[in-house]
Amino acid sequence: MRHVIALDVGGTGMKAALVGADGTLLHQARRATERERGADAVVETILDFAADLRAYGEEHFGEPAAAAGVAVPGVVDEANGIALFAANLGWRDVPMRTLLSARLDGIPVALGHDVRTGGLGEGRLGAGKDADRFLFLPLGTGIAGAIGIDGRIEPGAHGSAGEIGHVVVRPGGVPCGCGQRGCLERYASASAVTLAWQAASGDEHATAADCAKAVDAGDERAAAVWRDTVDALADGLVMALTLLDPRTLIIGGGLAEAGETLFTPLRAAVAERVTFQSLPTIVPAVLGDTAGCLGAGLLAWDLLAEHVEGTDNTEVTA
Repeated sequence: MRHVIALDVGGTGMKAALVGADGTLLHQARRATERERGADAVVETILDFAADLRAYGEEHFGEPAAAAGVAVPGVVDEANGIALFAANLGWRDVPMRTLLSARLDGIPVALGHDVRTGGLGEGRLGAGKDADRFLFLPLGTGIAGAIGIDGRIEPGAHGSAGEIGHVVVRPGGVPCGCGQRGCLERYASASAVTLAWQAASGDEHATAADCAKAVDAGDERAAAVWRDTVDALADGLVMALTLLDPRTLIIGGGLAEAGETLFTPLRAAVAERVTFQSLPTIVPAVLGDTAGCLGAGLLAWDLLAEHVEGTDNTEVTA
């Protein structure tokens, strides 16, 4: 059975799959990233994992993988297959595509940014599959974004398109690690809600999920934290839809797990803010933590399709 290798590399763990041509996950596996051992060890762990997946495919599906796709965090040169920088993994200028291709007997390899790759999966196979223009926003430790246009993800001129988490929504506000003050992710990420609810509740172990539960239970302190979060998120989203005019806004990540506790007030807040803009459909992501693997699989299948058309591997962009 023809298949590709898909790898989704995170700060603490890696998710992987063998993916069929129709997007079916034929085999799934997980492995620790082991970042505590250093950047070189992380790279070697990725290469070993990919080799093990190739061997599994040969044994169980009768042939080796035809290609591989890998999604990594940080700054990524997708065109040249280089993982330029990832603070949480400690690496710089890793020629990931070349290394993986060499370990996998020369098969073509596509490299993508983790959030954009997850957006590709969600856009083609998940909540955005019927939308020609969408914006995918996972609300997790931070906030990033993926801009979907006709089945592909726009990387931008320098590989940083979609970084909506660093749009300033509260000028002069809370300092952000990026060097600005008042960034969206300092007010509307899951980690921001966690910090705000810990301060409001006095419980240093409280989480964003606890805040959502307290909102549902009628806690006024939680409701105030939640209103601030929704207001900041709506302000950021209106900026985004003014610039991008997406048909669909797909919200994922840990904060989206609050369900309608988030989506009902968020839809209302966005609707209150739009004037001339067209109001997009606002929906939850549906693929969960498989989005990255599915997106990486799509990168690999796209790469094979371009090879069939005669496109050289070194010229492929994710």
